[in-house]
Parts: sequence; structure tokens; C-alpha cells
Amino acid sequence: MRRRDFIKVIAGSAAAWPLAARAQQPAMPVIGYLHSGSPAPYAHLVATFHQGLKEAGAVEGKNFAIEYHWAEGRYDRLPALAADLVSRNVALIVAQGGDPPVLAAKSVTATIPVVFTSSSDPVRLGLVASLNRPGGNVTGFWLFTSLLGTKRLELVRQLLPANSLVAVLVNPDNPNARLDTAQLEDAARALGQPISFVRARTETEIDAAFATLAERRVAALLVNTDPFFLARPAQFVLLAARNRIPAIYAQREFVAAGGLISYGASLADGYRQVGIYAGRILKGERPADLPVVQPTKFELAINLKTAKALGLQIPDRLLALADEVIE
Repeated sequence: MRRRDFIKVIAGSAAAWPLAARAQQPAMPVIGYLHSGSPAPYAHLVATFHQGLKEAGAVEGKNFAIEYHWAEGRYDRLPALAADLVSRNVALIVAQGGDPPVLAAKSVTATIPVVFTSSSDPVRLGLVASLNRPGGNVTGFWLFTSLLGTKRLELVRQLLPANSLVAVLVNPDNPNARLDTAQLEDAARALGQPISFVRARTETEIDAAFATLAERRVAALLVNTDPFFLARPAQFVLLAARNRIPAIYAQREFVAAGGLISYGASLADGYRQVGIYAGRILKGERPADLPVVQPTKFELAINLKTAKALGLQIPDRLLALADEVIE
């Protein structure tokens, strides 16, 4: 081979090296993100999820990609959405927006890591073997939301005359409805508190539920934790004000929107913690070895402007306990 031809061959081979190197690089891992709600109402929480990923050294577009699947409040869509993520061979599934997404994810895979935010006890739900050693492919953050229903009932009773009727609104499509109803019935019985239940799974049914509350002349409402409800704080605040019904919620987002009172763990912190775990799993850690994270602080938020509009006097002892008072 002539020297000139030999140089051409080498030059051509060298030019091909970067392309070959890129072709041999492993594909960027994909996080399958499964949520029971819609993007807009949860945008601020998804931002804290990304914050957690960054804290763990993971940045979208740099060392992972995300495939988002939103159920838009239709929990019956979650199993198919979860199955689709499995078919895409994602590296892990992040299941947020209450209990339904993680139950759907667990039902379709026993091998792909799943990281959740759960409102109910993950051991009781069958998600993990124990909180300290989950033991399978699932771990995450337990918000204690359902467990605090009794505490919220005790708090709202402090605003009412004795023997006043308290109503509880639950979403019958949420798996937590049955368990939370039983827990609240037991708590009300122990406290000697009259209680009744109403149910709603759509915006129209929420409107109808408040009409029922007005007919029953309930003294207060406890809104059970539910992602579909959380996505509609404005609707709840408007209906509670129109019907002059004091309401207590699990998340401060309702109080920030004009609701009366809330008590629960920080959702933002839960989403951030899940981001941290997702980043650690991307680096090779196993869900079985990552303990379920539990909140260490619970926040009481009170909106005094709303209390004044309802003609309520918030007891000083309750104000002294509040972490946030909106005036």
C-alpha cells in the first residue's frame, strides 16, 4: 500500500473512533415517574423531588432521564401506566400521589426498584417487610397522613361546642378510605364524638358532598387525605366558605389557599426525600437496604383570616401550638 493511501485509511479510522465510542456507551438510565394526579397542581412538589435528586448527585439530562406518567386523578388508569413503564425497561419507578401509584407499581414488578411517598402504613399495605429493612424492591417515605386522622379530629373538636356533628369526606376510589374510615370511627367512639361520612371521587361529587353537609347541618368537616382532593384546594376553600363550614385538612397547601386549619407532615419534604433515595438507587444502592423514611416533625397551620370570616375564635392554646399562622 502506498504511503498516501495508508494515511487515508488511518485518518478514516480515527474519524470513526468518536462515533464508535458513543455507540458503545451504555444508554442513560430512565426514571419512570408514576403519579395519580396532574402536572400543574403538583409542579411545586415535583420541583422538590428534583431538588432531592440533585442532593444525591443526580441531574436530569446529565446522568438520567425521566418518563412521566400522570393518571390525571383517575386511579383506575394507574395499573396500565405502571405496566407501560415496566415495558419501557426503566431503571426505577418513583410512585407519588398517595397509596394508589405504589400499589399499582408493586403489582406489576418485583424486580425494578420502586420508591414511594405513602399516606398509609407501608407494612400494613404489604409494600415492605419492615420499616427498617424493607427487604424487597420497594422503599420510600411514609407521610403518616392517614395515621394522623385521629389527631386532626381532636384538633377540630377544640373549635366546636360539645356534641357537635363532625363530617369526614373520603374518596372511595382511594384504598385508604376503608382503613381511615374504620380508624376515625373508633376514635370518634372513644371520644364520644358524633361523626358521619360523605364520599366524593369527582369535582361534581365534591359539590354534592358539601350540599349534603349543609343539609345535615354539620359543625365541621375533616377532609381525608387524597391526591385528587389535594389538587383542588380552591374548590374546597370556596365551598367551605360558601357553606360556612370549618374544615381541617392534612396538608398546609389548603390553608395557604384560604382553608382554616391543617395538621400533617411536610409533603415537600417527602417528595425531596424520595428524590434523594432515587438518586442513591441510581448509583447502585438497593431498596431492600434503605429504611423507609418517617417524618420527624408535624406542622400545624391556622388561617386567622378564614377563622374570622367563619366567626370562629381560635383558642390561645391552639395558636400557641401552631407552626404557621396566616393573618
